[in-house]
Amino acid sequence: MNMILIYPRWPKLDRQTEFHLPPHGPVVFAACVPPEVKLEFIDENLERIDFEAPCDLVGISVMLSCQLPRGFEIAAEFRKRGVAVIFGGIATMLHAEEVAQHADAVFLGEAEGRFAAVLDDFRSGEMKKVYNYMDNPPDASLIGTARREILNRELYNYRDVQMLDLVHASRGCKFDCFPCCTGFLGGKSFRPRPIDKVIEEMEAIRNNRMFIVDNSLAQDRQWLIDLFTAMEPLKKKWVSHPIMDDDKILKLAADAGAWYVYQAVFDTSDLIRNRIKRLKDHGIGVEGTILLGTDEQSEDDIKRLVDFLLEVELDVAEFTILTPFPHSPCRTQLESEGRLLNSDWKNYSADKVLFQPKQMTPEKLQELYYYAWDTFYADGGHQLKMGNLFKKVIQREMEDGTYYRYNPRRKRSFVKGLNKA
Repeated sequence: MNMILIYPRWPKLDRQTEFHLPPHGPVVFAACVPPEVKLEFIDENLERIDFEAPCDLVGISVMLSCQLPRGFEIAAEFRKRGVAVIFGGIATMLHAEEVAQHADAVFLGEAEGRFAAVLDDFRSGEMKKVYNYMDNPPDASLIGTARREILNRELYNYRDVQMLDLVHASRGCKFDCFPCCTGFLGGKSFRPRPIDKVIEEMEAIRNNRMFIVDNSLAQDRQWLIDLFTAMEPLKKKWVSHPIMDDDKILKLAADAGAWYVYQAVFDTSDLIRNRIKRLKDHGIGVEGTILLGTDEQSEDDIKRLVDFLLEVELDVAEFTILTPFPHSPCRTQLESEGRLLNSDWKNYSADKVLFQPKQMTPEKLQELYYYAWDTFYADGGHQLKMGNLFKKVIQREMEDGTYYRYNPRRKRSFVKGLNKA
């Protein structure tokens, strides 16, 4: 049986340097596909789709709402050729009823231990329209090592710098944050994977640099102690979402190779100032994730926030506009107040104003989005600031003997000047 798995292209964040990380959802899903199935993966952000390629089943993996319009176009092309299409992924779960109109089947929830049965139904001509496991997540011990071998690795580098490999150590999140859909998608309970399984997967990743994509590394203190202690011997360098603001945890994270952290910066308080300082004191860089357009923000507040980011010497900042994704507390409130302006999913790219802000016009908020990017990066663009973060991690890698440089022409790595296959 031949199956093609496709990751549709999507519009990138306006003002941000365009780069492409190896996608996580498809390689995690691929681990659930039985080995007898011949699986081909296409990342349409970097590769062309051959609609005439022979295949029995097409899977479309959609992470973002703004991928959906292109996903629907891809599905239509295959279906008119008589090829069945099944959708899965985060955006499929958020837009299940609409996606079902464009698919032969939709898979909702986590695939471990479940997808082989879907293929059995397909082979027997009895594939269901909906496979819904949203309320019944699999045991975390069933989560296996992602199948990164389906990726074309040569595509995932930026100026000969190999992009980070994505990995996760837990699912679910006990924090029900206002803009976030995670509570709906992965449940409001923290579900850690067995640490030995996590370490086994991290060891299998050839790349020395990783992005731990857990929703939060601040949910269980003892688990974090155990995880970071087990990670230290690997000498990996990694990025993550917020880490628990605790001196012992931060030291263990730094010792385990924490490179930089995505830290939400939502105000100019001493709490945020001190959190950034503690991360930096432990040698951990900070990329601020800055949400613009909350009800608490006026025009002056946003301008002061940008000044604050410069004062605390944030390493990198990523500015986005509050986006009312389906099934988020944010959308629920804005809908109830009649403030939604747009439900065209291709615009849900986090750089457009899709609602009526409380303290300004939509046009003013859009203007402030550009002001934030241009002001923060006035003395050097996003590429330069990211370059400085990479210089720091390269120095650390050279100090501990793990420096790896990818050469796409020779496909070889260089560690401490020694050529290794």
